[in-house]
Amino acid sequence: MAKLSETYACAPSTERGRGILISGDSKSNNILYCTARSVIIRNLDNPLQISVYGEHAYPVTVARYSPNGEWIASADVSGTIRIWGTHNDFVLKNEFRVLSGRIDDLQWSLDGMRIVACGDGKGKSFVRAFMWDSGSTVGDFDGHSRRVLSCSFKPTRPFRIVTCGEDFLANFYEGPPFKFSMSIRDHSNFVNCVRFSPDGTKFITVSSDRKGIVYDGKTGNKLGELSSEDGHKGSIYAVSWSPDSKQVVTVSADKSAKIWDILDDGSGKVNKTLACTESGGVEDMLVGCLWQNDFVLTVSLGGTIYLYSAKDLDKSPVSLSGHMKNVTVLTLLNRREKMLLSSSYDGVIIRWIPGMGYSGKFDSKQFGLIKLLLAGKDEVIAAGFDNKVFRVPLQGDNFGPADTVDVGSQPKDVSLALNSPELAIIAIESGIVLLNGSKVVSTINLGFTVSAATISPDGSEAIVGGQDGKLRIYSVSGDTVKEVSVLEKHRGAITAIRYSPDVSMFASADMNREAVVWDRVSKEVKVNNMLFNTARINCLAWSPDSTLVATGSLDTCVIIYEVGKPASSRRTIKGAHLGGVYGLVFIDQERVASSGEDSCVRVWNLISE
Repeated sequence: MAKLSETYACAPSTERGRGILISGDSKSNNILYCTARSVIIRNLDNPLQISVYGEHAYPVTVARYSPNGEWIASADVSGTIRIWGTHNDFVLKNEFRVLSGRIDDLQWSLDGMRIVACGDGKGKSFVRAFMWDSGSTVGDFDGHSRRVLSCSFKPTRPFRIVTCGEDFLANFYEGPPFKFSMSIRDHSNFVNCVRFSPDGTKFITVSSDRKGIVYDGKTGNKLGELSSEDGHKGSIYAVSWSPDSKQVVTVSADKSAKIWDILDDGSGKVNKTLACTESGGVEDMLVGCLWQNDFVLTVSLGGTIYLYSAKDLDKSPVSLSGHMKNVTVLTLLNRREKMLLSSSYDGVIIRWIPGMGYSGKFDSKQFGLIKLLLAGKDEVIAAGFDNKVFRVPLQGDNFGPADTVDVGSQPKDVSLALNSPELAIIAIESGIVLLNGSKVVSTINLGFTVSAATISPDGSEAIVGGQDGKLRIYSVSGDTVKEVSVLEKHRGAITAIRYSPDVSMFASADMNREAVVWDRVSKEVKVNNMLFNTARINCLAWSPDSTLVATGSLDTCVIIYEVGKPASSRRTIKGAHLGGVYGLVFIDQERVASSGEDSCVRVWNLISE
């Protein structure tokens, strides 16, 4: 059997020029954030403990716990809200179509009976409040003419709702049933976020005009402003109150977060500025924040979550980050330290340490988009969506300057001869390119459409897989190759070929969901009927002692076969990654790591039966 031991979660989806919502539950100390069509539930005390809810049909924009922590309401860009339980497999309680456009924020009332949601109404209403069990509307929300970005529910009686948005207004409603009370016109730009303090006495609005204004929670009258001295130099995207209602944290496009003391008269002064220490590109703009228990969280546009301790803000924060797109490559950086390297096609390359998780991003600006990536002894070889191949030396914890090779056509596959690492083979549509260092030794037209290729560790043999499903084996000497034999068994285009670590066998996989393990010398099939995936196989991996082969497929499964045993004695991990498995590697004999369409990396423990 295989058991999930850790998940390296994806980063929250962010969008330039807009705040994002991170929310949480103070009892369990979990936080919620949204990535593509999934809601990620993550525990702050143990960040590798992660669950993913993936039932939305459209990208999710916001998710919040109910006040008692038993339910979560999540909303997506189609205007649908799903309410589901936090236990027993996320059982669905209700699904409502609330608005006709995307929902940008939602909030529960303190008694957990009502939910208010706001967003883009496509010409109809921009805000709705409804009963959580029946979906019936409670109140009438007029007064907005453009998309409503944020809403807040007063946590104490008498109930109030405040909404704010792109029409520069904040609107104040009394109820229930809720009705329009007044408009607040104190901002001169988009009002990005509004929040009631936990004790209900005040609420604060923050805006792209760099101001934050505090109001009385019951009447909506203006009390004071955040002082402009030491204030933010860019749009303020989000705000969150401390649990004791005495302080707020704000985040801004000026790449800093600030902690403010809110005095009783409603004015605020800066207590501390948490400046970002990173490189200072646009990806360091801060777009989200949350103050929960003893944690202050900020989120950057690049998707990194910074965790500060509220008691000791001088301590440097823990960073948690991950991918935002399909993780197409997973490779071991070196067997000794067991460090994993993953890359997603948008060019983000991340290091992970099993047992610890996120260990930093590589600076990969020199590549652009990445399609293929392979780690050798002291270098990484990568290829994107143009004709270039990069050979990049590893220098400590980062990359050195890359050598760029133009191979004349888009690379389909890359392989390094591990024992003579200068040698590499690049598969292109018409044939193969042999590289020595950053020089092209020869470009060989093989006369058929190539889909995958690999080179043996000593560089003397190459196996090339074709669109026609045949495997052709070549002997390589210098700049020439000679065809030795052709193996026919696959009924679809070859997607992956891998030598076993002891080089006595090799495995191949095809589009038609079949994998085959071959003996290298006799060319006989060692494991037959490896037909248990139900869709295209994307990746293959061998265990270090060459006894196990794992396949990862579009059908979301990872299947582990044992050499010398019938394929029916396989172990299957179902639903390893929503949307398909694209990367696979054995960390050691007992652990296999997988990555996929859901932007996550997962480590599985293999327990023998």
